[in-house]
Amino acid sequence: MAIDESRKFKPIRIALMTVSDTRTPDDDTSGDILADRIHNAGHTLIDRTIMKDDADRIVAQLHAWIEDENIDAVVTTGGTGLTGRDVTPEALERVKTREIPGFGELFRFISFQSIGTSTVQSRACAVVARGTYIFALPGSNGAVKDGWDGILAEQLDSRNRPCNFVELMPRLREQ
Repeated sequence: MAIDESRKFKPIRIALMTVSDTRTPDDDTSGDILADRIHNAGHTLIDRTIMKDDADRIVAQLHAWIEDENIDAVVTTGGTGLTGRDVTPEALERVKTREIPGFGELFRFISFQSIGTSTVQSRACAVVARGTYIFALPGSNGAVKDGWDGILAEQLDSRNRPCNFVELMPRLREQ
């Protein structure tokens, strides 16, 4: 990470969604890991929820957060696999303005270092939806650590050089 200490850190406001048919607030370990990392990075966790693997419900919650001017980014965990119940990428497809294809590619490269070829089963992805970033990570503890530590910690830090997602935020709604 190339942090330019001469630049001011700009905290952003993040909503966190765990997508799972089985997790509860008591056992949402991947959500807890992300919440801790968001806080420790200096950002603000605005909202957190657990949603069933139901694309319509996920889309409805994403729309609510996209419309909320107090939310800059959404991080989801879970629902990115290959089974019939894994619908998070399809939900993002329904709300997106633009894809961020390099996010999924980089995630799988980083993940390959720890889980080898099993990373091909991940459909981690990211989009911009009407000015809000949405990052979809797999639901395992290792995957959320890979996604946050290997990508989001740097790209959501306004001091990261040569560029970062935060500095683009004022221009995301341009036409």
